[in-house]
Amino acid sequence: MITEIEDFFSKGCGRCERFDTPACSALRWSVGIADLRRICRDLGLVETVKWGHPCYMHAGRNIALIGALREDYRLGFFHAALMTDPEGLLVKQGPNTQHPDVLCFTDAGQVRAREASVRRYLIEAMGYAAAGTLPVKQPQEIELPDELVEALEADPELGAAFARLTPGRQRSYVILLSGAKKAETRVARILKARPHILAGKGALER
Repeated sequence: MITEIEDFFSKGCGRCERFDTPACSALRWSVGIADLRRICRDLGLVETVKWGHPCYMHAGRNIALIGALREDYRLGFFHAALMTDPEGLLVKQGPNTQHPDVLCFTDAGQVRAREASVRRYLIEAMGYAAAGTLPVKQPQEIELPDELVEALEADPELGAAFARLTPGRQRSYVILLSGAKKAETRVARILKARPHILAGKGALER
């Protein structure tokens, strides 16, 4: 998985065998992805790389993540429960997603055609970050650490795999992460645990 931002735009995310080949989804949608990047940077968002993807931050908070799949490319929003979605453009990443949280594009020119809307949605999200506004937490049987919630939102494959785990296996990852005092340690543990989660295993299973 990549750690340098420019690698995503020239090679891909590094999470599958299509990395740095013409079949890579990030390269297939390179024109539209470049437009999303331009808009985010024009708005003054801080560009970082997280979970192998370009992540854009404001006021110290994750705002949006650029992703690419074979059938589309997308701009996913963090804390999507806050978004008003006045134009009805947001869709859910998958059946286990609570709130519509992504703008999806299926044509290289769609970003430019919808640029005004993309900007409005990003500015709205930036406003919540600047104000320190967070969505009201929905009651959950298992309270997930913030870093795990963000990782599941940013990685649809991981989110779907985690949702399929038994409550006991899900809880094992909460316990694993709760033992780390620093956020960067929790993020590192999530990355290391990703293959286990995709395989349907708990934190202590081999």
